Amino acid sequence: MVRQKTQMKRIENATSRQVTFSKRRNGLLKKAFELSVLCDAEVSLIIFSPRGKLYEFSNSCMNKTIERYQKREKDAYGISSKAVGQNMQNVKEEAHSMAKKTQFLEDSKRKLLGHGLEPCSVEDLQRLENQLERSLCRIRERKNQVFLEQIEKEEERRLGEENANLREKRGMPPLESSSTSLSDELQTHSMEVVTELCIGPPERRNI
Repeated sequence: MVRQKTQMKRIENATSRQVTFSKRRNGLLKKAFELSVLCDAEVSLIIFSPRGKLYEFSNSCMNKTIERYQKREKDAYGISSKAVGQNMQNVKEEAHSMAKKTQFLEDSKRKLLGHGLEPCSVEDLQRLENQLERSLCRIRERKNQVFLEQIEKEEERRLGEENANLREKRGMPPLESSSTSLSDELQTHSMEVVTELCIGPPERRNI
């Protein structure tokens, strides 16, 4: 006969609940005793029945086992609290460092804009001036580069328009591809030069 699996929920019938408690209590006490003997472990077991009756097992002094447990819990809690406290301290230090960096950047920004210069010394003002000059040099270089790029694009567009107008005046078809440059067109024309060279024996000239 197959034994049915017991559902893990409170037994509603009081008689069945008491019988199950007695059986499982004795089995639990037996397992605790076997564990202490076979494994040489310090085992203490405390059970209170639903009516408050005490059942216990210990292979040593119960009070000493309880004291040992409490000491272990206290040490573990102390280590955990210390780790949490150290972590919080690290977070606070990092937040303080970030706040200082943010404040420094804000002060630098105001000084570069010409505000809050009263407490600055001559050396500080000189450093700010040098920094602004370096920034202006980089800005001017970038501006000139942009200007040159715009001029090159405008010149290329103008030459393209002139080339298209000349081709139209000469009755030539427009360029098929916009990627063909003016220099390519000039190179093509230069290759079509008519010469008087001929292949054959040289003619004799009368002197």
